[in-house]
Formats: sequence, C-alpha cells, structure tokens
Amino acid sequence: MRGSVESAVVEAPGSDVPRLSMPAPGTAGGIETAELGGLADGTGPVTVTCIDYCPDQVEIQEVDDLREFLARHRPAWSHVRWINVDGLDQMDIIQALAEKYGLHPLAIEDVVRTHERAKAEDFPGHEDQPGRLFIVARTIDQRDGRLHSDQISMFLGRTTLLTFQGSHRQDLSPIRQRIRTPGSRIRENDASFLLYVLLDGIVDRYFPVLERYSEWLGDLEEEVLERPTQSTLEQIHRVKRELLTIRRAAWPLRELIGHLQRERHETLSPTAQTYLRDVHDHCVQIIDLIESYREIASSQAETYVSVVSNKTNDIMKVLTIIGTIFIPLTFLAGVYGMNMPIPENASPIAYPAFWIVCGVLATSMLVYFRRRGWL
Repeated sequence: MRGSVESAVVEAPGSDVPRLSMPAPGTAGGIETAELGGLADGTGPVTVTCIDYCPDQVEIQEVDDLREFLARHRPAWSHVRWINVDGLDQMDIIQALAEKYGLHPLAIEDVVRTHERAKAEDFPGHEDQPGRLFIVARTIDQRDGRLHSDQISMFLGRTTLLTFQGSHRQDLSPIRQRIRTPGSRIRENDASFLLYVLLDGIVDRYFPVLERYSEWLGDLEEEVLERPTQSTLEQIHRVKRELLTIRRAAWPLRELIGHLQRERHETLSPTAQTYLRDVHDHCVQIIDLIESYREIASSQAETYVSVVSNKTNDIMKVLTIIGTIFIPLTFLAGVYGMNMPIPENASPIAYPAFWIVCGVLATSMLVYFRRRGWL
C-alpha cells in the first residue's frame, strides 16, 4: 500500500484557477458582482449541471447557455433545484449566477479564492431577497499518488442549492443516482437535506484515505523492526506531515457541522439538522483516527531511533569483544616477535606451542564472554 500514498501534498485546487491579489489595506472586503468581469479567466473546462426534482419527477440537464437558462423559470413541479458548477475558470458563469441569486460579495470572494477553511456564514434576507446560508467545506482524496485538499463552496436557499468546485472536482455521480431513484429519501425532502447528503459524502471520503494511511503505517512498523533505513524515517515523517494536512481540513469541518447542528437558520429544516448529528459523529471519529495515527507515527519514529541505537550498540559490543580477544594475542605476538634471543626459540616445538597457547587463550575468552551473556 506504500505506493498508493506518495510524498506530494497539494492543498490548492490547481494552477489553472485564477489567482487574485490580496486586497490593499483599507479597501472594502469582498468581490462585487460587476468586478468578476474584470478578472482573468483560466484555461480549464467548466461544466454547469442543473437538477430539478420532486418526489414524483426529476430532470437532469447540462447547461450550455447559462444566460438563457437563468432567464427561464424553473418547472412548476420542481421542489428543489441543484446547480453544480465544476470548474472556476470562467468568471462570466460565476457572475451570472451571482446576479441571479444575489450572492454576497464576501461569499463570492471566498468562492473564487478557493483556499478558505471550512466554515458556515449566514447572510440574512432583505426585502424580496431570501436569506442564504454560505458553506465552505474541504475535501480530502488521493489522485495519482498525490494527496489533495480541495474546496467546495455551497449556497443554500429555501428551494435552491448552488455548489462550486475547483479543477479537482469531486465525483457526485452517486448522489445523482440517488436522486434518480424513485422514493429515495433525497427526493422526499427539501434542499437542506440535499446539503446534508453532500456534507455526509464529503466526510465519508476521509475514511478510505485514512485506511490507506493505516496500511502504510503497518508496513512501516514491519520495516522499522526488521530492516530500518534512512528512507524508513523519511517515510514516517512524510506520514506525519500528510496527517497534519488532513487534520487541518477535518478539524474546521467538525466545527462547521457542529455549528449547523446547533444553530437555527431559515433555510435549514429540522430533518436536516437531525441527520447532521450523524455527520458530526463521523467527524469526531475522523479526528480520533488522525490523532491515533499521528501518535503511532511518532511512536514509530522513536522506535526507529531505538532500533538503530541498539544495532549500533551491538556492533560496538562485537568490535569491543574482538579487540579484547586480540589484546593478549597481540601481547604474545609482540614478545615473541622481538629481534633478540628468546630461550624458547631454540626449542623445535616453540612455534606450534605459540599457536596452541593463542588458540586456547582466545577460545577461553570466548567461552567466558558467552557464560557472562556478553555474546
């Protein structure tokens, strides 16, 4: 499983998203709808999908001419309209939707910048403009061995849900399939229930990613105990860094779900708030798993240091024993290697006797070291 999670961690959706300079000090925050036309477009594709549904009927269409589409009224039978924008490279599309649905300048800025932390903001209605709940959620997934943290921006009205995704779009086909299914719970509820389904899908995508890290940590544990190398330690630190990236996305998401679960909003139904409890429980589980895996990674780093230190000590012990054995042998070789008359040199058995003494001495020391448990 190690090959499925590699070193690169990407927190921005992509280089093809228009980059905005930070506002000058003292200027008003946000991006007005008219200012969107002055921003440069990117080069990535943009797809706009509209889904109208009610308990008895559903219609899914890809929008080619957005201005003409927005000029038409929704079908009379439609209880919920979901407009999803995949890609943020065409400012005229964002501008048209912002004008149609009266999106707040602060929310528009957050949509375009695509590096916001998960949050929920309430924009109350006024006169004929209904109130909207603006939500930013961060997703985590892996593509081509790279860990990505992407942003999904959502605007919830009474009967309409707008979603904006960057270039690394999420696969929403399972949710669309549930909408197509007659009698599904989504078809029987309002737009806020659809918001719950989207948030639930975002949170559930964290689990398979964390499962891969669990398997990776299992492989690293075996490697640390059996064949630790410098690459092993580098991989452990890489796991810790990437788990920190996931935590940065998951922790605000838990706060977001908790806020939606507790606070009342005119667009959130009691049914959706009830189901959000389950999403909050999943967020808590994700945070617990992340913290557990980070502790395991830290423990593996400490184990690596201990294993390497023990191996170093073993090597030093062997070298010390070898040196200790050769000390008396070196002494004997030094004495009988002197260029001066030695009485034993006249004996014909002096040379073999020398080797016998050396062998017995070395063997005796090895036996002694083993009995003391030093070997």
